[in-house]
Amino acid sequence: MIFAELFLTFFVIGLFTIGGGYAMLSLIQTQVVTIHGWIDENTFTDIVAISQMTPGPIGINSATYIGYTVLAESGAPHFLCILASFTTSIAVVLPSFLIVLAICKMYGRFSRSTIFEGIMGGLKPAVTGLIGASALLLITPENFPDWKSWLLFAAAFAASWIWKANPIIVIIAGGILGLILY
Repeated sequence: MIFAELFLTFFVIGLFTIGGGYAMLSLIQTQVVTIHGWIDENTFTDIVAISQMTPGPIGINSATYIGYTVLAESGAPHFLCILASFTTSIAVVLPSFLIVLAICKMYGRFSRSTIFEGIMGGLKPAVTGLIGASALLLITPENFPDWKSWLLFAAAFAASWIWKANPIIVIIAGGILGLILY
């Protein structure tokens, strides 16, 4: 039963998330922490941190870790925990795969349509809002950023937005400054 719940929950998350993994985080948090109560806030924050450090998309990594954690905390055998990870990973990716497949099939037919262009243009602010909501949801009293983090954020934002710095340079510089400051 838990496998069906996990699959359905992450399928719906994947179905209604536009904008990638960071936009997905607020929906994942709402479902797994608030609605289902499968994990607590601190565990979710830890999972997000681990998902950022491991290779791959953060939304899929989070789904994988959450699937494993939900069953591990219930005392399930290791094999079932791995199966839950697989279930949540497939469930969160499947809607995007099906949608992109459908869009590819129809793109040539509708690409010059003003309605299609309007829909695609309307998705940009929605994606920005979902990513911003994820950032705000991750700021909790337990992990409220200190002044050094805000300084690094401001510097990275200015370098990217104002001076159009290469993102790879910004990431490397942020890592070096983080090592120095912390």
